[in-house]
Amino acid sequence: MHGEATWFGHPRGLTVLFLTNMWEQFSYYGMRALLVYFMTKELLLTQTQASFIYGAYTAAAYFTPILGGVLADRWLGKRRAIIIGASIMAAGHFMMAFDAFFYLALATIALGNGLFLPSLPSQVGDLYARTDARRGWAFNVYYVGINIGGFLAPLICGTVGELYGWHYGFGLAGIGMVLGLVIYVAGQRYLPPETMRTPAPLHDDATRALGRETVLVLVGIGLAVTVFRAAYEQVGNTVALWADSGVDRTLGDWSIPMTWFQSLNPLFVMLLTPPLLAYWHRRTAAGVDQAPLRRMACGALIVAGAYLLLATAGWRADGAATGWIWLVLFFLVLTIGELFILPTGLGLFARLAPRHLGSTTVAAWFLVTFAGSLSAGLVGSLWSRFEPGAFFALLAALAALSAGLLWRLNGPMQHADRLHAGGVTAGANA
Repeated sequence: MHGEATWFGHPRGLTVLFLTNMWEQFSYYGMRALLVYFMTKELLLTQTQASFIYGAYTAAAYFTPILGGVLADRWLGKRRAIIIGASIMAAGHFMMAFDAFFYLALATIALGNGLFLPSLPSQVGDLYARTDARRGWAFNVYYVGINIGGFLAPLICGTVGELYGWHYGFGLAGIGMVLGLVIYVAGQRYLPPETMRTPAPLHDDATRALGRETVLVLVGIGLAVTVFRAAYEQVGNTVALWADSGVDRTLGDWSIPMTWFQSLNPLFVMLLTPPLLAYWHRRTAAGVDQAPLRRMACGALIVAGAYLLLATAGWRADGAATGWIWLVLFFLVLTIGELFILPTGLGLFARLAPRHLGSTTVAAWFLVTFAGSLSAGLVGSLWSRFEPGAFFALLAALAALSAGLLWRLNGPMQHADRLHAGGVTAGANA
């Protein structure tokens, strides 16, 4: 099973996993494309309230995987955790169709996400031997696959929500989650076998397999990425609000739906990932491959440049509407930076994961996303206190700060990585 290649030279199980997550991302991005608009236009919340709730929800959705990863590793198993989590999430998305259940629906989605999110990407790593050179590239292939859902969601759910009612858009997001669940259940035979063991003290495994230096470096990476996400997560928050109120969306006699701009990020992910993978592969073959943290630092710096573009657009407009082409250029540059940092970070955490703590270690990456999303909500609440140009310049400064921190961590990470590799070798020989 593991040697059978049907997708970019990778096992069939990778196709099942990214199709499953493609529809989960369809449901998530479909709901996210509507969420801030729904709160400000339907529930009549203030911008500050909507931004804070948006940040709190996305933070909660990435906090629950910390507990869900432990449950999956110690008791449920990854497959059962994914099936239960997807079912709970689908229920939450359907609840979003009713105003009275709004906050309960957000909590339900976050709860289901806790079981689903850490277990699925950790199964990607299980498809490969630890020495398989394809293992690192698999996360980029997985990343582009799931962004198909992110691309379709604003076009479908967003358009339906804008034109026919927010609740119909939320209902479509629920249907997407059900499709993901069906694909996962139908593709079980292509997934790696799962072995369960008697629960043992968690700290024993972590101490043996990771080591203090590696843990400290991962904490440092987590802090740097938290700062990065405080800027990056504005895409569905203040950038979405700006697309509605500060961007001239006319194209001839037609006005581009505001939710459609949310499709640009996943579209560019799909278009740019193949050439970037080819470029990195050539560098690896030539022996000049970039260290993971250097690559991540470059990505954060590129995202800083993207926000500088928006800052420039805001200053040039001087209170008038900005042409929509600035927003397209922003998403293009932002996506290039994202591809340098986010798949690399996820792959780094998954690579360092102890074999029996795969979901738990990947959940630590989502703890970073939790902290970053919460920070993004707090930063987003400042939107109404700044002029757009100044606010986007602040976001550029946050991304640049993250780049500096990641660059400084490269040396300690290489040392910790050598220690970890030595520990894995020793464990294999024991």
